[in-house]
Amino acid sequence: MGTSTAYGGPGGGTPLIPSWLGGADGGDSATPAGTDSGPDAPLPSDGTTPPLPPIRPPIPAPAYPQRFSGARNSFTRFAGSGGSDRANLGRSVSRYVSTSAGGARQAAQRMGASRGAGARLLGFLADAQARGVREALRSLDLESLAGRPITEIFVGLADYICPGAGTVDEGIAREAYIETIVELASEGLTDLTTFTPDQMQTVFELYATHAIETRICNDIGTKVVMMPADVQAAYRVEQQLRDFIRGGVSDALTRARSESPNLTLDRIQSFVDTVYESAFAILQTLGDAEATK
Repeated sequence: MGTSTAYGGPGGGTPLIPSWLGGADGGDSATPAGTDSGPDAPLPSDGTTPPLPPIRPPIPAPAYPQRFSGARNSFTRFAGSGGSDRANLGRSVSRYVSTSAGGARQAAQRMGASRGAGARLLGFLADAQARGVREALRSLDLESLAGRPITEIFVGLADYICPGAGTVDEGIAREAYIETIVELASEGLTDLTTFTPDQMQTVFELYATHAIETRICNDIGTKVVMMPADVQAAYRVEQQLRDFIRGGVSDALTRARSESPNLTLDRIQSFVDTVYESAFAILQTLGDAEATK
């Protein structure tokens, strides 16, 4: 939503976790013809055990073809209500996590580029707080941005925070970052040199919220969800979804900070991964509760 360019959503047969997220090789490990290996190879003349054929990774089972339909149908009903049908909002988000994505852990794994971008964003903010904004920018060869307004600094950091935009996943990460920049002033985040830990959390909270929202909307397929023709009603639908997601992200961040009060640079990626997984789990629980009210 927001500035997003919607598409029709992935097909039902699309794997839950793209192979490139897990660093899968994807190459053919079949034994070349004409080699003396494999189950039908002759025994060596010296009586030794022949080498075992290479182990091929199992072929992933095809995803449930209709896994997006439940979340999509519920969101369509929510959108059709102009934002008043909270039960179907909760039902849509819960079904997205549990059925469409395959659970909180796999939902978080689908956020590959957004998790990396979130870690770089949080790492920069932590470095700026520890060593000062100028030194943090100098380490990225961006010292010329020192002293500039916060929005200019964040725009200048875009290629570092969100490198690449060639895939849907990378596009979601970059779009969420742009949406975050737009909201900085409205959140009172105007002076990077005086950021507190709570303000750092707010920036990351905004980013993760936009990333999850955009991921859900792209997966469900906003082109096939009928939004209200009334502009105000459409805005309420968008805002209700965003506020709902932000509540889950905020709870996940609060929990993660209580468990890791002294966050070090080498633990930021694992911290971010934990927040995303926890946020999806919380959103499923909140969605179930909303659906039964």
